[in-house]
Amino acid sequence: MAKVILEKVSKKFGDTIALHDVSMTIPDGSFVVLLGPTGAGKTTTLRMVSGLDELDSGNVFIGGQPVRGLTPAQRNVAVVFQQYSLYPHLSVRENLAFPLKSPLLKTSAAEIARKVSEVAEVLQISHKLDNKATALSGGEMQRVSIGRALVRNPNIYLMDEPLSSLDAKLRSDLRVELKRIQANTGATLLYVTHDQIEAMTMATHVGVLDKGKLVQFGSPKEIYENPVSIYAASRLGQPRINVLPADIFNGAPKNASSIGLRPEQIQQGKGEESVVKSVERLGDQTRLHLFFKSHDIVTVTDAHTSLRVGDIVKIQPVSPFYFDADGARLT
Repeated sequence: MAKVILEKVSKKFGDTIALHDVSMTIPDGSFVVLLGPTGAGKTTTLRMVSGLDELDSGNVFIGGQPVRGLTPAQRNVAVVFQQYSLYPHLSVRENLAFPLKSPLLKTSAAEIARKVSEVAEVLQISHKLDNKATALSGGEMQRVSIGRALVRNPNIYLMDEPLSSLDAKLRSDLRVELKRIQANTGATLLYVTHDQIEAMTMATHVGVLDKGKLVQFGSPKEIYENPVSIYAASRLGQPRINVLPADIFNGAPKNASSIGLRPEQIQQGKGEESVVKSVERLGDQTRLHLFFKSHDIVTVTDAHTSLRVGDIVKIQPVSPFYFDADGARLT
């Protein structure tokens, strides 16, 4: 595996700026998740690393070597897309073995068989090895697609929303499995998603992108606890951070425009009165939807709370975030 560095990478498609001066270091053996909404530049970043698209300016280094102008094969990267990208006329076994049959790898037949068997076992598709790809369910197809990357030993794995088309249980299972595989193998992995749960549960590092710019890069914990802006704060955390006028509570800095409150930054039982608008019971926790000074606030409370719609709850902020008029965090 290898460390990957993006150095002032920019890319335009016509008049649209897809990436602007993005610099990022993906440490060797890390699991980096690129997070942001559609159009933020996540997939374009991945394609710059892979060599599937040519960057307009800047450079990409893999293992200390500049790779601008090199093909994906020359860069030794493995890519998994949201679409399954399987060979329909081949069996699952043949699809998994296909990347290992490249003349560049010089892999023996015995080694190919061993790796295919290992990956099939990990992804729970051993019983499907002799099936044609067209005979698989959508979830099985995506597991084969992921398996085709895992059989290799590339410099970096690149995954573009590989779990988004799967059902919730399989998505949860594969999140755990991918993280385990990455941790056990020491693989370097760059993963694109808009799903913050995937980012929080799998990533060693998160890159938050907005309109082609890298807004913040750090561990999930760092970005959650120390966001640089409203935008970065809103990328992580369930329920979503509450953003309210700064003067809704006393004690705001003079230049603050907004106050940001995560659930744990809202103390209940003290402070000013709010009204319970709805109670959302989720089993392990209960979300309270409160109405406070003409604003809606979502927080969490005890799973077995007796609170009901119309009840009064006193609330006050604890160590909140403050933001200026442009949404930048005030320190």
